[in-house]
Amino acid sequence: MTITRTRPTARQLRPGIRRALAHALPALAVVFALFTTSGWTTAPGHRPSGALAADLAAWGRGRIGGRPLPDPASPPGVLAAFFASLTPRERRHLARSHPLTVGNMNGAPVTLRYHANRLALGDALRAERARPRDPRLTEADRREAGRRLHRFASLMEEDRDILAFDPDGGGRVAEVFGDLARADRISVVVPGAGTDLLTFQRSARSATAPVGMALALRRAQREARPGVRTAVVAWADYTAPGGVGVDAATASLAAAGAVRLSALVGSLPGGAPVALFCHSYGSVVCGLAARSLPARVTDIVVAGSPGMRAGHASLLGSRARIWAARATGDWIAGLPHVEVGGLGHGADPVSPGFGARVLSAEGAEGHSGYFAPGSESLKNFALIAAGAPAAVRCAREEDPCGSLPTAGSPV
Repeated sequence: MTITRTRPTARQLRPGIRRALAHALPALAVVFALFTTSGWTTAPGHRPSGALAADLAAWGRGRIGGRPLPDPASPPGVLAAFFASLTPRERRHLARSHPLTVGNMNGAPVTLRYHANRLALGDALRAERARPRDPRLTEADRREAGRRLHRFASLMEEDRDILAFDPDGGGRVAEVFGDLARADRISVVVPGAGTDLLTFQRSARSATAPVGMALALRRAQREARPGVRTAVVAWADYTAPGGVGVDAATASLAAAGAVRLSALVGSLPGGAPVALFCHSYGSVVCGLAARSLPARVTDIVVAGSPGMRAGHASLLGSRARIWAARATGDWIAGLPHVEVGGLGHGADPVSPGFGARVLSAEGAEGHSGYFAPGSESLKNFALIAAGAPAAVRCAREEDPCGSLPTAGSPV
């Protein structure tokens, strides 16, 4: 018997395969555009370097009271127990001797971290002072050095509580607004691409930068529920993509950021519920971190999200409520929400099939306006952050997003 094999035509392909190709081709076109406009850029290394690496090396050789110092990568509980065993004088000595290590150590007392980071900022300020006058630098480099000097001086101001600081490269930083230990509710703002030391705070359009986002959220929380004590962390303590390019289309930087975010949340003092507010590429970080976050995280909110690296909210592996918001004019809606060969970030969080609770973002303008005072998105974020999710306004009036199952229930 002779068997004749014929190659199936496109018309004979199964509908599911045709749909997959239809979604994949636009994504590949975007990938090609990224290659040709920005080139393939390898993800920067995530190992500490510069001043932080030197400080960590010195810590590794150090001792106190005849004891070796613990591995800074130890679980936060181990590090908390170590610091609890020290006298106040010994803790201050370690902060002075190793300010960058202590200032970035999850498990160290937060007030000690604030003190250590103020010392580290002073060291960075002194090291940077000569650069604006260095004739070997280009004019652009001297201007950037001047901006860094201004940023270091601003972060050192007495009323600022800096939870993390690393001056190397573009720099990383996290700041706390409120009392973490006494708060009834804690929020963490996770920003997206283009975030570094110099863009951590802006004077114009302040609510488009992490500090302004956090302050706007905290003010809106107080208006929503004045009796609830809140603390907000502006968390730019990961290496974000520099802009819209191949790094932003892949998850390598987000994966490293997710490890750092999980460590931060796992080390927060007290037992207050925690909500994450994740903007743009920050939502990729939150999506990858979701599975490893502690149970005290009750809500994960994404805004202007390119995807969370999951096909459905239930696949994130979190018992937290998953919320999504998108402004009408946000260009992120035009991206293909697929993942092909590691490029792209998967399903659209605001699509009905993803399973997130979709919030109204009325009043938010463009991709960066979600925390703008007076916007519906900020009001909704504040209600979630203050523990009143049932009062939110949904994107579609007929969709009871605020009355869906509570955190701890399946999504």
